[in-house]
Amino acid sequence: MKRFLFVLNFVLISIIAFTQNDTAVINDTKRFQNELKTEYDDPYHTPLSAKAKKSFKGIHFFPFEAKYAVNAHFVKTPNEKPFQMSTSSGMRKTYVKYAEVFFVIDKKEYKLNVYQSQELIKSADYKDYLFIPFTDVTSGNETYEGGRYIDLNIPKSDTILINFNKAYHPYCAYTDGYNCPVPPQENTLPIKIEAGVRF
Repeated sequence: MKRFLFVLNFVLISIIAFTQNDTAVINDTKRFQNELKTEYDDPYHTPLSAKAKKSFKGIHFFPFEAKYAVNAHFVKTPNEKPFQMSTSSGMRKTYVKYAEVFFVIDKKEYKLNVYQSQELIKSADYKDYLFIPFTDVTSGNETYEGGRYIDLNIPKSDTILINFNKAYHPYCAYTDGYNCPVPPQENTLPIKIEAGVRF
């Protein structure tokens, strides 16, 4: 109960902060969505196979919704051991649970695990890269049954913006030939996240 009240107060303060910066969040979301569309539409760099291009119907998004851009409480989990995360192809990729994020949507508290790829941290460009794979009630209906992803960077404080308006489908939602991580069961949200990429 104390933790919930802490998170609730934390989020109420964050809502005020977000209101003051909502234009920046909206513009960042638009930039992300335009870049994603461009990636798929670019004939030279698209991740789509030749076969997938024939049936591809474009990248589509839910309308921007401010309540899905949440300032979350970021709690590191430093004693976690590497584990093998399943992928869509049956292969496994090595990740570590790096942190937990606690946030509130419509006055209810939720938690997601944040992961760090043990392969990507070998690259200087991705040394502070974090990853949230998740499913929600839209999965398998409005969105890909294999879940969606959100990319993050290691924050400098215990606060981090989780912008579900930037949630995206893995390549496997549109084409074959990729090993897309499957969200662990503990990253299942029992609500509809009607934000980000949709079919």
